[in-house]
Amino acid sequence: MATKWEKISDQAIKILKDNPDGLRYSELVKALFEHFGNIPVNTIHGTVWNLHSRCPKRVYKPSRGLFRLVKFRSPQTDQLEEKLIPKQPRQIKEEDFYGPFADWLVNELEECTKAIRLGGNRFKDKWGTPDVIGKKESMRSDIIQSSIEIISAEIKTEVNQLVTAFGQACSYRLFSHKSYLVVPKHSSQEEIARLDSLCIVFGIGLILFNSSSPDNPQFNIRVRPTKQEPDMFYVNKYMKYVEKELFT
Repeated sequence: MATKWEKISDQAIKILKDNPDGLRYSELVKALFEHFGNIPVNTIHGTVWNLHSRCPKRVYKPSRGLFRLVKFRSPQTDQLEEKLIPKQPRQIKEEDFYGPFADWLVNELEECTKAIRLGGNRFKDKWGTPDVIGKKESMRSDIIQSSIEIISAEIKTEVNQLVTAFGQACSYRLFSHKSYLVVPKHSSQEEIARLDSLCIVFGIGLILFNSSSPDNPQFNIRVRPTKQEPDMFYVNKYMKYVEKELFT
């Protein structure tokens, strides 16, 4: 008869077959516990934590805490095979999410007192223009008045452009007190895990959203941005392009 270790390992492989993108450690443990019921969760933990080491020909970890079957790995890299990456419906445009995110920054997150959609090449240089830019300033009724803060955001609906999007979000820190990267929640778990770590290191805010529904994008904050002081030369340089819209 198969041992508990063998039963758990075999079932873990079956579960991962149904999840080509892979599963986080906690998700895999939960699925196994729900399947068996009568096996203590600590036994499952003891079996799963090094599954990739015990079954290296079948399971690997493309990033920290993520388990995926080797059969779904790209021959050239450790990433998911390109044919398995979900495709974004063509009829939905990235610009459709600029307005909803600007509203979310103001009304839900309360990160801005005013935010506007931008995009295009409004800043007229190769460093790029934020898709959404906003400001946060004290109300006249506030006893303590604080300086104006500039908040910028880069939104991407195409999952194959996440590295470029991260670089753009980083560049916005040149003239912003806070910068956000907004990416589809159906991006691969590996990509999200990498962005999560990078955003923490660089102080970028990370937002996941439903990129198939402009009417209900369900923005969800994954990493909060770190406030920093931008270069005031560039703040003044770029704010001239949006002065009428953002400051009046």
